[in-house]
Amino acid sequence: MSPTARVLFAAQQLRRAVPGGIGTYAAGVLKGLRDLAAAGGRVPTVTLYASRPTLRPDPLDHFGLRVRTSVLPGPALTRAWDLGLVHAPGGFDVVHSISLAAPPPRRGGGVSVVAVHDMAWRHAPDAYPERGRRWHEAALTRALRQARVFVVPAAVVADELVAAGADVERVRCIPYGCDHLAAPDHAAAEDFLERLGVRGPFVLSVGTLEPRKNLARLLEAYARAKPAFPASWPLVVVGPAGWGPDVAPAADVVLAGAVEAGILSALYTRARLLAYVPLEEGFGLPVVEAMSLGTPVVSSAVPSADGAARAVDPKDVDSIADGLLAVATDDALRASLVARGLDHSGRLTWAACAHSLAELWGSLL
Repeated sequence: MSPTARVLFAAQQLRRAVPGGIGTYAAGVLKGLRDLAAAGGRVPTVTLYASRPTLRPDPLDHFGLRVRTSVLPGPALTRAWDLGLVHAPGGFDVVHSISLAAPPPRRGGGVSVVAVHDMAWRHAPDAYPERGRRWHEAALTRALRQARVFVVPAAVVADELVAAGADVERVRCIPYGCDHLAAPDHAAAEDFLERLGVRGPFVLSVGTLEPRKNLARLLEAYARAKPAFPASWPLVVVGPAGWGPDVAPAADVVLAGAVEAGILSALYTRARLLAYVPLEEGFGLPVVEAMSLGTPVVSSAVPSADGAARAVDPKDVDSIADGLLAVATDDALRASLVARGLDHSGRLTWAACAHSLAELWGSLL
C-alpha cells in the first residue's frame, strides 16, 4: 500500500451554476473517497481549492472538507492560472486538477496531476467554438509542460494524449464510476412529464445541447424510426443549453431542459431506451447511468458502453434510426442489453476510482 498524501483538489468546476460532466467527475471522486473511508480504507487528506464563492449556499460546503479559497472570482482565477500569475497554494504533496483548467504548481510545491476527459476539440473541431479550441490547445500545452501525471477515463484518451506529446508512463487510465445517481423521485417525475404532455413510454436523450452531442442527426433518425414504433413514443431531450445553433423543434420531440437529480433518475427508469450518439466522447456517463438503472441503450462507440449498448454510427442517420427501432421494439434484444448493462455498470464505482487515485497520489510522494 502506497503512503497517503496531502492533496489539494482544484475543484473550480464545482463553483459553476452548471458543473456539467466534469463536475460529476469531481463530485464522484469525492463521494468515492467518503465511501472508501466508511469502508475502513486509507484515504488521503484532501483540501478543496476554488475561487471565492458567489453561489449561496456554497456548493463546496456539501462535501464537508476544508476549502482553500482564492480572493479572485472564478473567471479571473482561471485566467490567472492560464497566465501563470497565480500558482497552487503550498503545503501539499499533490495538486489534482479535475480538468485542463489547472493551477500551475508552485516551485518546490506539490506535484501536478491533471485529469483529461477527452480531446474531442481536435477530433470534432466543428463542434467547438473557435475560442474554445484555442483555449484547449493552449491549456494542453501548459499541462504537457507542468503535469507530472495525467489521469484519463479510457484507453482511447490515453492514446490520444500520448500522440499529442505526453510520455506514456505519465498517463494513467482510471475509469469513472456511475453509482452517483440520486434515488428516483417518481412522483416528481410524474408531475414533470405531465407538464410536458408526455404520457406513457418515451425515448430519452441526456446531455448538454451542443453540436458535439449530435442532436440534429438524432432528431432526424428519430423521425425516420418513429412511424414504425407500435405507439406514439415521444423523444424527451434532457439537458441544459450549451452553445451553437438552437435545436430545431420537431414533432413529438420534447426539449425538457435541465432537471433535478431525482427526476433524472426516475426518467432513466421510465424510458423505453436511452439514445446517446455524440460525435466524440472520452467516456460517456449517461450511458452507464442509464445501464445502472436497467435501461437499454443505443449509443455511438463511446468508451463507457464497452459492448453493453446497441452501437450505431453517429454520422449515419439510418444506422441511428435502425438502432432506435431495434431497441425500442425487440424484446429479446432489450433483455440482453439490460442484463449486460447491469453487469457492466455494476463494476464501475466511484470508490474504485477513488482507490486508484489514492494509490496514484501516494506513489508520487
